[in-house]
Amino acid sequence: MSKTRMLGTITVGAALALSAWLLLLPLSPAQGPSTFNEREVKSSGGNDDGKSDVWTLDFRFKDPRLIKVNIPGRGTKICWYMWYQVINRTKEPRYFYPEFQLVTLDHPGVYVDEPLTTVEDAIKKLEDPTGYQEIKNSVTISINPIPVSLPPDKAFPKVITGVAIWDGTPADPKARDENKYDLSDTTRFSVFVGGLSNGSVQVDPLAKAQAELPVVRRKTLQLNFKRNGDRWQLDSRDIAFEAPAEWIYRASVLPRPKGGEDKDKKGKDAKDAK
Repeated sequence: MSKTRMLGTITVGAALALSAWLLLLPLSPAQGPSTFNEREVKSSGGNDDGKSDVWTLDFRFKDPRLIKVNIPGRGTKICWYMWYQVINRTKEPRYFYPEFQLVTLDHPGVYVDEPLTTVEDAIKKLEDPTGYQEIKNSVTISINPIPVSLPPDKAFPKVITGVAIWDGTPADPKARDENKYDLSDTTRFSVFVGGLSNGSVQVDPLAKAQAELPVVRRKTLQLNFKRNGDRWQLDSRDIAFEAPAEWIYRASVLPRPKGGEDKDKKGKDAKDAK
């Protein structure tokens, strides 16, 4: 074998070895939040199929992340947030009134999304420094309807981007109450996303007393996550999605109309009189 050919063979082999080694390297934290994978959950069931008036929006999300922010009146906190996008592939514009609940499973607790302006501004600097995505909070995203997107084979979707925020844990470990559980303690949790669909079913309450309000189960997206580590070492990279995403019907209380039982009784009496 000639010297030139031998060098060429060694060069090609070295290049292949280097490529294989690079593929095994983990993503560097210096690459920033944009390196995290996005996941999309498609609507289930017949979406605007003409046989039903039930519609559902598609949902993209990134795993929840942590951010340290000095919140006026609350001090420096480590907040949790979820970047997401909604896509409307139904036949007409739909309003999205989001309800994000983070439910811890190992130490039971329910945390509700809050539109914290200071935290939102800090998140935008990380997730969308150019402002191109126009990230909205759970209030501003509901002002205008989500526009209709054409099928994927015809056009890119018209995505609307939002962020859900949960006030979490004091940044100073000394300020954390050892006798009180908070988000820093959880290793297993679920995020329930309401408002993506108008689908619902009404069921009888468990106790059939007159005072019991009707129970409505609304079509809700359930996303499950796990977190490695302890309450003293909080790192976004420790949070991982546990597939699959699930569409469930989750209970909520149907508000009673003004007039309460008297109005219901009058309606029943009028019906019986016919």
